[in-house]
Amino acid sequence: MEPPSPLGRRRIAEPVPAADDRLPERADVAIVGAGLIGLSVAWRLAAAGLAVAVIERGRAGDGASLAATGMLAAAAEHEPGGEALLPLCLESQRLWHPFRDDLEAASGLSIDYRREGTLVVALGRDEVERLRFRHELQRRDGLAVEWLSGPAIRAREPGLRPTVTAGLFCADDHQVDPARVMAALRLALRAAGGRLIEGCSVEALEREGGRVVGLRTGAGAVRAATTIIASGAWAGEGGLLPDLALPVRPLKGQSMALAVTPRSGGIDHVVWTEQVHMAPKGDGTLIVGATVEETGFDPDLTAGGLFALLEGARRALPGIEEMRIAGIWSGYRPTSDDDAPILGEAAPGLVLAAGHHRNGYLLAPVTAAAIAGLLVGGALPPVAAPFGLARFRSGGTA
Repeated sequence: MEPPSPLGRRRIAEPVPAADDRLPERADVAIVGAGLIGLSVAWRLAAAGLAVAVIERGRAGDGASLAATGMLAAAAEHEPGGEALLPLCLESQRLWHPFRDDLEAASGLSIDYRREGTLVVALGRDEVERLRFRHELQRRDGLAVEWLSGPAIRAREPGLRPTVTAGLFCADDHQVDPARVMAALRLALRAAGGRLIEGCSVEALEREGGRVVGLRTGAGAVRAATTIIASGAWAGEGGLLPDLALPVRPLKGQSMALAVTPRSGGIDHVVWTEQVHMAPKGDGTLIVGATVEETGFDPDLTAGGLFALLEGARRALPGIEEMRIAGIWSGYRPTSDDDAPILGEAAPGLVLAAGHHRNGYLLAPVTAAAIAGLLVGGALPPVAAPFGLARFRSGGTA
């Protein structure tokens, strides 16, 4: 869903190859949702030789994928209670390098993978103490994170304020450009023979004898050996899966892009503060995000949300005052009840790949590998096995 604003989210144009994107009558795999997760899974399955159709009611990426910042931040994102999720995050971080290489080769596009690392900074004594607590957690859980003094931080990023008094350097936390990733996935999927059907609403699952055997859509029915739900924040909507009641909800975020100028200067690393994160992109923009709002599917941009982004960024980086606002938008994080993804078989013929919260870009490679392992190899890999739907039914968490 696009924000009601003349300043929309960033996109890049991709060549559109000749492709048959009509809804097929049959497929090996039918996937509901053409966001980052849906397209990543679809591409890997199509590359493995399966006939794949991805059905998207709007335009690919318009839920969370094109609204995201593209951070691959296993260390910076780690927080109390996240110990069970950490192995999955680290495995996906490891998989990102071959995922990037394969995607760029398959699509012919660069995804602007940047390796400078992430700085998590503190402004003032209270924030320093909270940052020390985070650092101890990271060290205890075996993460390679370096503590830096204020001068050491500013030596890496001279544009930061002198009030930046300490920070963490997460060398392995990299980033990609979401607009480029999504464009590359579209091309890679088509090159592998997969189909992407946009502007097509899914109305119901087709069932026979207790098994899901495909989908009924506004453009007709498609019969499939496996149906995958990868519809992001909409996966928890009850119309399609009333008997499952997936614990997934939308968590709204507002973000903006600022155009860096010679006068304003910029930054080279992703920089986190307690209020915002800032990510420089190869096209000369600086992404500032993101608010966290429990407002359901409300796309509105608000003065309070945008003020919080600007003020949070300005506290650390005064140069933003000279930057032009290049884009503002909102999106919906697909958040599960325990902030971890839901992966694997939910019923005969039905597989889930949903609930990635704010870690969609980080977890895309491991999710695609896990679902491919399930469909091609017959089982989820051990690192993904704890993240099935059954953990909610039993009252446990991942």
